[in-house]
Amino acid sequence: MSESITPSAAASGAERQERIVATLVDAFSDLMTADPDAFRTKFRKMAADPFAFYRGSACLFYADAAGAEDPWADERTSRVWIQGDLHAENFGTYMDSQGALIFDVNDFDEAYLGHFTWDVQRFVASLALVCWRKAFSDADIDALVATYVRSYIEQVRWFAEHSGDETFSLRLDTTDGRIREVLQRSRMNSRVSLLDSMTRIQDYDRRFREGQGVRRLSDDERDAVCAAFEDYRATIPGDKRYASIAYRVKDVVGKSGFGIGSAGLPAFNILIEGFSEALDNDIVLSMKQGNVAAPSRVVTDDRIRDYFPHHGHRTAVSQRALQAHADPLLGHTTYGGTGFVVSELSPYTDDLDWSDLTEPDEIAAVAAYLGRATAKAHCVSDRDSDQSLVPFTTENAIIEALDGHEEEFIAWNTRFARRYAEQARSDRALFVDAFRNNAVPGVRSTGTTYARG
Repeated sequence: MSESITPSAAASGAERQERIVATLVDAFSDLMTADPDAFRTKFRKMAADPFAFYRGSACLFYADAAGAEDPWADERTSRVWIQGDLHAENFGTYMDSQGALIFDVNDFDEAYLGHFTWDVQRFVASLALVCWRKAFSDADIDALVATYVRSYIEQVRWFAEHSGDETFSLRLDTTDGRIREVLQRSRMNSRVSLLDSMTRIQDYDRRFREGQGVRRLSDDERDAVCAAFEDYRATIPGDKRYASIAYRVKDVVGKSGFGIGSAGLPAFNILIEGFSEALDNDIVLSMKQGNVAAPSRVVTDDRIRDYFPHHGHRTAVSQRALQAHADPLLGHTTYGGTGFVVSELSPYTDDLDWSDLTEPDEIAAVAAYLGRATAKAHCVSDRDSDQSLVPFTTENAIIEALDGHEEEFIAWNTRFARRYAEQARSDRALFVDAFRNNAVPGVRSTGTTYARG
């Protein structure tokens, strides 16, 4: 391939379909075997439209990326902390460890180290798919992609030229329009509302509610989860640890029913005391099995691969490297010999909603902010992140690679976005054909035989 990771046009539909199926099976076979029903649901969601397929098939994107020419990747820019699955719906709000509401990238299940361009390319292709779904013209889509990439470059350059970059963030006082609306909306959320939706008060204390996706544990299983939780506490950075009372476990349940990206991953919800014994200060933690990051399947650097003892550790370390003032409850542990990541289920998270963004000028303003948010993720780390894997200043490395060629970089991504979005639309049709005809080993599309009259 020359400048694109788009598959060769010479590949037949049958060859491409085989590649799609083989890539999905290789990535998910263990989880599919463990929970075929979860993957049947995942694949039905992926079948809904090209964007849903693209969201659920990051492994295919990286299979296409492996070995592709990347003129912007050098010794440094090919080993940057990346979000790993940067699509249009992986942006939203969170409350940082200093109490500020931040708009940023989210969902770090696929985070790893790799080419900085992979995040940019994965996002612009998703933007093209979203805009195609809204019936925008190719010219409008090209312009929106260029807006995002130009904003990304400008923000990276700002980081390279200014010190104290850890103070930069997209907050209520630094945003306007739709992004500020998302931040304002998250202010209306409350911990009590979240707790009331997930728990009930019994004998003057909170316990998790019964319901779909909630599973009560046996005594042995609960004891094992609590032991893993105790090990997790040691992974919280010292300056972010709360008083011991905060970590008192009140209830534990098994959890299922995640979205497209986390299908089949075992998880638990843990209710802890919080900052005081007042019931409105209780905190819900998620303890979820770490996913095998999609970029890790194509990054062959042993220095990176050997650094992470398990994917729970990799997820937590990567999030701290990508998010300034990260969740003070973020950590990792092992359960049953497998790595798990632990983080708060915060009431202050709101995702960017694309459904009511209907015109190119509305999306242009949002795309500019998303470019800045992507640059922030690449260039600004939490003070507690371990930087030994990236012993250089990311913003300087990226700007040196792009310097004098910014317009070429914009054009390169614009061409890619249009081509790979077209490929994703074709891939989705091939995937649907394979799935509905039971050509995906381990997960049959049809599970019921209906009697005919």
